[in-house]
This record gives sequence, structure tokens and C-alpha cells, in this order.
Amino acid sequence: METIEKVMVFGSGPIVIGQAAEFDFSGSQACKALKEEGIYTILVNSNPATIQTDTDMADKVYLEPLHPTIVEKIIEKERPDAILPTMGGQTGLNLALELHRRGILDKYGIKLLGSNIKTIEIAEDRELFAEAMNEINEPVTKCKAVNSVDEAVEFAEEIGYPVIVRPAFTLGGTGGGIAHNKEELIEIASKGLKYSIIHQVLIDESVLGWKEFELEVMRDRKDTCIIVCGMENIDPMGIHTGESIVVSPIQTLPDEFYQKLRNAAIKIIRHLGIEGGCNIQFAVNKEMTEYRVIEVNPRVSRSSALASKATGYPIARIAAKIAIGKTLDEILNDVAKETPASFEPTLDYVVVKIPRWPFDKFKTVDKRLGTSMKSTGEVMAIGRSFEEALQKAIRSLDIGRFGLIGDGKDKDYSDEEIEDILKNPTDERIFVIAKALEKGWSVERIAELTNIDEFFIKKIKNIVDMKKELEKLKEDEEYRLQQEKAEKRKQEQEEINKYEEQQRQKEEAEQQRLIEIEEQEKQKQKELAEQGQKEQEEQKLKEEEIIYKTNGISFYRLFLFT
Repeated sequence: METIEKVMVFGSGPIVIGQAAEFDFSGSQACKALKEEGIYTILVNSNPATIQTDTDMADKVYLEPLHPTIVEKIIEKERPDAILPTMGGQTGLNLALELHRRGILDKYGIKLLGSNIKTIEIAEDRELFAEAMNEINEPVTKCKAVNSVDEAVEFAEEIGYPVIVRPAFTLGGTGGGIAHNKEELIEIASKGLKYSIIHQVLIDESVLGWKEFELEVMRDRKDTCIIVCGMENIDPMGIHTGESIVVSPIQTLPDEFYQKLRNAAIKIIRHLGIEGGCNIQFAVNKEMTEYRVIEVNPRVSRSSALASKATGYPIARIAAKIAIGKTLDEILNDVAKETPASFEPTLDYVVVKIPRWPFDKFKTVDKRLGTSMKSTGEVMAIGRSFEEALQKAIRSLDIGRFGLIGDGKDKDYSDEEIEDILKNPTDERIFVIAKALEKGWSVERIAELTNIDEFFIKKIKNIVDMKKELEKLKEDEEYRLQQEKAEKRKQEQEEINKYEEQQRQKEEAEQQRLIEIEEQEKQKQKELAEQGQKEQEEQKLKEEEIIYKTNGISFYRLFLFT
């Protein structure tokens, strides 16, 4: 294996709608990983508003437009041994492809790391992709790459409406859509042809309403393959994965069918010869009897960042080291610290991702969700159950909601509004599902209108039922508290009455005592008065006696001397 000493890494450019900041995370991890291995790292990115372009992230940073002419000048000056385009999203792949077509890669003897030109072309060219899948007997939807509106109409009439229109080499499904008739197809295809850098759109057989699953796969040069993470889109096919609520691990697939997808994913990454990480998307019918390979992203993607955070497996870091020749068993998982990167992660918890839409700022924008991205970010939450993770994620959205329902901010949707949003989903669909359940709509009816698996509707119903339970408990608690308050008031009143009675008795006793004292005083006064009167009488008698005696003596004397 030839020695690689200097690597150029492509960033993803400015953050735009349809291309989230996950690519900046991936590119930053890649630069760190290459520097760890002693590789001189050159970063080219036109976005100064990211940590990726910090001066210490790479050995040299070029804040220049991601344009072939500009990049060629940088290549001429720096003379890198290889280019790593798979960390810059679709922008990085498109730039690498254009450099190849202009002969710049061959001119300077530059090797592409991660995914070669043939792999990129197969993944992006729908006809080549279909041929590659047919070679390994993997089913794909009927499709055709067309370069004009007339070709699009002709093929659509051949396979029947509705059809899915996807411009080639665009970000986040930009310019695409679902055409239900000829008029819609003409409008969408015309727009898509303008957005495609090769003036090509892909007309796909519709699998609208099918379930969508994603697998993150890693492969090294020795053909060791692992499945890093399985993810399930709660929303059905027809809604871009960047617009969908996503859950990991996969919740609704029987193990037997999951193994089919797993084997298919490993077969695909081996056939395409991808070294590093790739994202593979599958559509599965409701009966879980058929599947289709929808898309292969031969690069780290928006889902890769989610998978990394969900599992603790640093996909971008490990993919960068694989790109320079390392094998999975040689790379230590720096999160687990003890196991090599060849060990597949397992989850004993649930992860939920919810997109964040800017409709609060762009009030005139059509809020209906479809095949093109309108979200500008996303949140991720971890819980012991789907219900817990969903509630946490909603709180993290920064939209003023504290949960799915029962936070005092529920809108009062009419039945007509509910049915319309369930059929034509908007950013409010998850809240509308909860409101419908609260109003008594059946799980089956909601699942039929939304094409969302009944499993998730029942999980949302658990949250709604819990709200009702809490309300009942609240009512019971309020009744209990009222009873307790009434009993307490009764006890307090009894205590007051008892105290007042005691005080009354004290007052009566005091009054009685005072009366008795008064009576005693009166008796005493009476006795004193009687005593005084008696003494007066006795004194009077004494005085009379004295007078009598005195008078007697005087009479005697008088008698004696006469």
C-alpha cells in the first residue's frame, strides 16, 4: 500500500437549507483523525462560521470557494497525495467528480480516498445504480434518468402515476417532489432540471406509504464490514429523511426481515467497493414482504452524525482512518476505550431525532412536508423508552413546548383540520396525532391516514393516556386535598370551639368567684353591721343601766337625807 503523507479534505461550504451542520462535525472529526496518524492535513472550506475552519483543526486551512478552478490552484500549490471528499456531503462528492472530469486528479496524480470515481458515479447515476443492484440481485424501484421534460412525461405514463422526481447531484432533495399527474410532473421536472448540475432528473416508481429504514455501514480494505446503526423513519416514504422523525434502534422490523436488510447492506457496500462509511436507505412495504434499495450515499451523511451520537461510535473519525489504509481491527474505539472498531455497537436505550423547521421565521413558506428538505436543524434525545425520548426531543426543539400534549399550549384543531394535516403532513403532524387521539380517534384510522406504523401511534397514545391519568389523579388529589382542608377546618373549628368553651367556663367561674366574693363581702358587711348594731344596743343598755343605777343612787341619797 502506497504511503500517504498529505491529504486534502473538502468541507461542505456554507450551511444552507437542505444541508445541515452535521457535515461540519464530520469534517472536523476527520481532520483530527488524520492529524492523529501524522498526516499533513489541508482543509478547503468556504465557511468561516464553523469550528472546522479553526486554525488548529487542520495543518493548513483555505477559506476559498469550493470551485474546481480555485481548488486546482490550491492543489498545484500544496501537491497533496490524496483527497478525502466524503466528509463534505454532496458538495464534496460533486467537487471531486468535477475535478476528475476536468482531468485535474490525473494531472497531479491524486488519489481519491473513501469512494472512488466509479462508486460516486454509480451512486449518483440512477441507471448505473440500477444496473449495479441488478448485478447482485438487489431490488430497486423502476426508474429512469431523463434529460428533458418530454422524456420524463413519457416514462411516467409508462410506469403510471404518482412518480417521484429527484434531480441528480443535489442536496436534500432540492428541486424534487412527487408528481400525481402530468401537470405536476411538468412543473417539478422543469425545476429539477435547472437545479441538477448535469441537467438530469430521476423518475422513480412510487413507493409512497412504504416504511423507510436506514443502515450505517462501515467497511475496510480487508473487506471487514459492520453495521454501525439501524434507524427507522417514523414518517413513510414520500417524506425526505431529513424531514422525518427518526428512531434508533429499529422498532418495527421482525428480526428475520432486519437480517435481510443487513445482509443486503453488506452485499451493496462490498459490491461498490466503498472503504469507510456509507448510508443505505431501504423502503419496506407495510406487509413486510418486500423491500427496495432506495439510495446509497457513498459518504458520511446527515444520518451518520445521528448514528455516531446515538451509538457512541465515531463514524467520521474511523472512516477517515480507514481511508488512509487502517483496518477496523487496528482502530480502537475511543469512546468504548477497550474494544476495536470492528465491534458492532448495541443500544439498550432509544434515540429519537426530530427536525427543526424555520417556519416561525418564514411564515409564508408552504409548511407541507415532502421529498425536499425544509428543516434547518434537528434535535436528538435519549430515553429508556420511545415515549421518554420523544418527550425530551420535543422539549429540546426550542418552540415553547414542554411536551407532546398537556403543557397548556395545545391548539384546538377541528376534525377537518386534523384530517387534512394527517393526510398532508406539516411540521405540526406529531401534535395533531396526539390531539386526534385525545379526541377519541382510533389508532387504526390515524395509521391509515398517515401511513405511520400503528406501533408509533400506540406509543403516542400511551403519552395521551398518561395525560388523562394524571388529570384524573389531579382531580382525585384535588378532591382529597379539599377533603383534607375541610377536615382540617373542622378540627380547627372544634379546637376554637373548645378553646372558646374553656374561656367561657373560665369567665363564668371568675364571675362566680367575684359574685361569691361580693356575697361574702356583703355578708361580712351585714355581720359587721349587725355586730355594730348589737354593740350599740348593748352600749345603750349599759348606758340605761348606768343611768338607772345613777338615778337609783340619787333617789336613795335623796331619800336618806330627807
